[in-house]
Amino acid sequence: MEKTVKKKGRIRRVILALLLIIVLLVGAIAGFTAVNASKNMKVMNSTLDAGMETLSGATEVTPVDAGEYSEIKMYGIMKFDVSQYDIKDLGNLSVMKVNMGMMQMVSYIITPYEKDMPMLSMDFMYIYGKRKAYAEFYDLTEDSSAPQYVQAMDKIRGFEDRYSDLENISTEPAWYDDLLTVALHKAGRREDDEKIKEMFSDAISTYMTSASELDTLSDEAASKKHDITQGYCDELVEKGGVSTDVFKKNLGEEKTKDFFDKVLFGTERYK
Repeated sequence: MEKTVKKKGRIRRVILALLLIIVLLVGAIAGFTAVNASKNMKVMNSTLDAGMETLSGATEVTPVDAGEYSEIKMYGIMKFDVSQYDIKDLGNLSVMKVNMGMMQMVSYIITPYEKDMPMLSMDFMYIYGKRKAYAEFYDLTEDSSAPQYVQAMDKIRGFEDRYSDLENISTEPAWYDDLLTVALHKAGRREDDEKIKEMFSDAISTYMTSASELDTLSDEAASKKHDITQGYCDELVEKGGVSTDVFKKNLGEEKTKDFFDKVLFGTERYK
């Protein structure tokens, strides 16, 4: 009997010791994640602030109330903070930020309606010490061979060349790949933060410089550009994409389309 009691006591002590180790490991992982999240949030916000400063230096940027979409919650742990702006004489800007602990991300989309520019979509992700930086230019134009449009794209290709030293990463094929004229998909580490920050602001600066050299579209041309953009948005909701599928799963297809039209791409505002 005494041996049995001692044996049970040893088993309890082993179990308690294991539980303590697990608690300490969980605490260490949580602490490590929290510290990295805090560092990454500072870098992400600094990068976004620099980009907004670049944009505001080029033209007037006016906040727009994103309404019910100012905050979007998913899976109980994901909270997207959404902002929307009107870029004078150009079009719509949407900005989304999310902090998931393990990952922080900012999405930045300029959708032009008043000038014949490509759509600019940028995603910057911070995963512990790793970084992913995407800058994509979409041909949502009636004639991509038009001289002014070609001139604008030539400047954008020059921007692409300035970041050839950052590591290229591959992405999964998608139905909209044919619309991508210029696409930077880069990887980096914490020591590349300044270079990635520069890339973010440089994309905006190059874009706005190119836009400033273009004529404002006529009402008829602007209407056609809007229709092309709306067609892309509708197809994106219908066919999906990496990010779009997440929204469709959580919001449903109808709500996702409403969010895209009102805020993310702003097609409803620029009819």
